[in-house]
Amino acid sequence: MNPLLKVAQPLTLPSGAVIRNRFLKSAMSEAMADRSNSPNRLHVELYRKWAEGGTGIVVTGNVMVDRGALGEPGNVVVEDRRDMDGLKRWAQAGTRGGAHLWMQINHPGKQSPRTMSKQPVAPSAVPIGGSYGRAFNTPRELTNAEVKGIVKRFAETARIAQEAGFTGVQIHGAHGYLVNQFLSPADNRRNDEYGGSAENRMRFLIEIYDEMRRVLGAGFPIGLKLNSADFKEGGFTEQDSEEVVKAMAERGIDLIEISGGNYENPKMSAEDDGEVFFLKYAERMASIVHVPIAVTGGFRSKLGMEEALAAGKTSMIGIARPLALIPDIPNQIMEGRYETVTTQRLTTGFPSLDRQFGAMIGLSYYEQQMRRIAQGKAVKLHRNAWDPLLHMVRRQGIAALSPRRSN
Repeated sequence: MNPLLKVAQPLTLPSGAVIRNRFLKSAMSEAMADRSNSPNRLHVELYRKWAEGGTGIVVTGNVMVDRGALGEPGNVVVEDRRDMDGLKRWAQAGTRGGAHLWMQINHPGKQSPRTMSKQPVAPSAVPIGGSYGRAFNTPRELTNAEVKGIVKRFAETARIAQEAGFTGVQIHGAHGYLVNQFLSPADNRRNDEYGGSAENRMRFLIEIYDEMRRVLGAGFPIGLKLNSADFKEGGFTEQDSEEVVKAMAERGIDLIEISGGNYENPKMSAEDDGEVFFLKYAERMASIVHVPIAVTGGFRSKLGMEEALAAGKTSMIGIARPLALIPDIPNQIMEGRYETVTTQRLTTGFPSLDRQFGAMIGLSYYEQQMRRIAQGKAVKLHRNAWDPLLHMVRRQGIAALSPRRSN
């Protein structure tokens, strides 16, 4: 290992936890849970590979808090202790060599496809718009008592994660899922204490964090994945996001991972440096608060990673899809063996199909690669979109054609 590399330096979080280096494996949905939404040996072996590959923090794909509210087929659900043995095996494998394994905890809200949810719930009964809108039923507005019940669910899932041996948790507050729906004035039109002002709209998130902190204790890391913006008119803006960052920093959050977008506007916005998404926003947040900031999306070169850390633009280097192709990228970089990684643009050969199913094909392609790694097989690089498309339909049936997010 080259101790002079910025990426190889340890990071101490506000809770006192020490992360062995600056690499963050960002959440990717594995879609590998069994029919009862339980983790299995595939999770164990996949996360063992990432831990042994040198990553500092490995974040799981989104783990749902309610079996009645799934974001996609194959979600892991943790709502009680029924899968404790499997969770312990997962945690033991994912912390090999000193890696941190954080469970990303989530509720989809109205982003539960109609193939999986006849009546999704949301802060307000506002349907999903855009080209994907027809794939989702109009949600029912949550009652005040139900909101408080979901807060308890988030905390209970976190408590079980801690008991199982996970070393941290991440609240999923981005990508249009339930926490993000509460934060967004376009989705949240309530007139009670959870709606209206920015302070009220972030109350759901703050109550989740406070309840988690109460049950987990001061020394257990809690992170947050947050949109820089929703990139849609009337939605969650950068100013809104900045207010959330400040509020969560004051409460002691350990790490904020910056992302953006939702189903209605999933487009990533690249920064001027041509490499990394959301880096300018993260740099501004890092100058405002002392909480470590992580940026995910677009990091490919060692030089780009080193420069971002040296300039204080980010505290951690978030990597997702490249780690589904080369699971030991961190070790390769720190040992001087890394060259680069190229993510594939897949095609069916028919532009209309590529436009309609391209995002889902991409997700299936990387899910296939993760499954191969978990099975001890080499990844299979190609550009043929038919293979992941057919794989997706074979495994999940018609539900496979519902829109999904990678994390």
